[in-house]
Amino acid sequence: MVGFPTVHALASILIAAGMFYGFASGRARVEIISLITIGVIALGLYFFPMPGTAPSDGLVLAFSGFGHHALITICALMILGRGLVVTGALDPAARALNWVWQTNQQLGLLITLIIALCMSMIINDTPVLVLLLPILVQLAHKGGMPASKTLIPVNAAILIGGMATTIGTSTNLLVVSIATDLGMRPIGVFHFTEIVLVAALIALPYIWLVVPRLLPDNSREAGPELRRYCATFRLGTETSAYGKSQAMLAAMLPADIRFDTPIEELVKPGMRLNLSGSQDSLEEAARRLNATPAPGWLMARLRQEAQARNIDLARTEMTIAPDSRLIGLTLQNAGLEDVAILGVRPARGFLNQTRDPSAEAPLREGDILLVLATTENAQAFAQRDGLLILEGGTELPRSNKAPLALAIMVGSVGMASLGLMPIAISALGGAVLMFVTGCVKFERVGRALSAQVIVLVAASIALGKLVLVTGAAEWLGELLALILQFLPAAGVLGAIMLFVTVLTNFASNATAAAVGTPIAFSLAQSLGLPPEPLVLAVLFGCNLCYATPIAYQTNMMIMAEGDYAFKDYVRTGLPLVALMIVTLSTLLVFRYNL
Repeated sequence: MVGFPTVHALASILIAAGMFYGFASGRARVEIISLITIGVIALGLYFFPMPGTAPSDGLVLAFSGFGHHALITICALMILGRGLVVTGALDPAARALNWVWQTNQQLGLLITLIIALCMSMIINDTPVLVLLLPILVQLAHKGGMPASKTLIPVNAAILIGGMATTIGTSTNLLVVSIATDLGMRPIGVFHFTEIVLVAALIALPYIWLVVPRLLPDNSREAGPELRRYCATFRLGTETSAYGKSQAMLAAMLPADIRFDTPIEELVKPGMRLNLSGSQDSLEEAARRLNATPAPGWLMARLRQEAQARNIDLARTEMTIAPDSRLIGLTLQNAGLEDVAILGVRPARGFLNQTRDPSAEAPLREGDILLVLATTENAQAFAQRDGLLILEGGTELPRSNKAPLALAIMVGSVGMASLGLMPIAISALGGAVLMFVTGCVKFERVGRALSAQVIVLVAASIALGKLVLVTGAAEWLGELLALILQFLPAAGVLGAIMLFVTVLTNFASNATAAAVGTPIAFSLAQSLGLPPEPLVLAVLFGCNLCYATPIAYQTNMMIMAEGDYAFKDYVRTGLPLVALMIVTLSTLLVFRYNL
């Protein structure tokens, strides 16, 4: 027989329900709701302390999440992931993926799903999606599979991979940390990976073959056409272009590259190539041809200056104003020494005048220049020569530090996976190395850290502790035990997973983890079961966030690009949730001989 909860236990349940409702309603930002939750806990325990405690003890509990090792680990992993992104350490994988998609779309989607799943096992889900999202959108613009048919499947693969290790998502770290605080033995990085990989093999055919068929073709709603720039390529000494015809070169270059000036003979040393294409295509063409779109000495000097001053180069779009001194000049006689022009987008039909489609033609009012320079030099160039900056600069990857960033990430994860040190220490050490080596700049650390995640995790930890110390977790565990005592072990695991899954799809997975973990621990004691499989059921349930766009931030990131509606997530996500719950519950039963 289950008695009534205490006043503090009932209050903690109401606070948790209010937090869930706030997230589900979407009427306020996540960080606002999280801060309100912390404030309510702090004020409530200060004015109405629990028996045997002082008012100040409530303040310690409410703000304990900000100093919790789980939050420190999450922040360190964000910095490590940022280091891989800003150094371009993952770019070779992206280029290989692009080639596979051009060979066969179905094979490309399968390999993309596998890559996304594997990468998200060691890198936070969001950076993985940030890397893959522009690739898939660009492939759709080039006539590939519509983005609306690929983004939800790839996102699902990322979420499945994220649940395979303790460092895959911040939620996993949160569950493991709370369970360890409750007395369960520590769980290693790859302790439950094989369970998730088996479930992934069962779910992969559905994600690969069925989900794209359930999604609409929204390709007609694609975004605006990418700007095309004219560029003059100077070939390097070790280029593969020498001795080739225009047709042979065209086969080597990205599909949207065009020759502005026909090549009537085989390419020879000293010959320049006048090409046009999007920013990304021109960059890829330069890499394949070992060429530069600006004088080599100027590019080298800009890189040396940036490296000496420990600042970044950035690409910035600028348009030529009516009073610019550049009007009528060419890039060759403009006397530019502190900036490099990577390409020119001719003004369309300006004053009914025609302009040669070449970067070597005289510049006119309204032309758009793609400028490579430091932020300081770019702003000085715009003011000095009469240009208008169209949009903020895009920083170039610090590619010379890519191997170092990759080595730091592998070392941090490797030491934790081998049990040489806790993940909190290895991740924190890796983050410090990212700063010391310059892979991530300290003044840019705000771009790596998410204030929303930090406040959310802190609030979730505080709420989880409140549910535990007030006895609410024990009471809910006894109530669930009364309901679930007649079910087999697989049914108990499935019910817990389903309960947490519902919470995570309509609220916050971090909060669901903070509430669900102590409940699972208490339920295990009531039913006489080992706590580890029930805690893993909570961990898995928190990651089954496929059925609504509000369930996880990556779901929201793909919503606009895929032009998705709420029903698209429900239509594809509910079958996947059911499949994963049945599979994971069964695997846990066999793993722990329940």
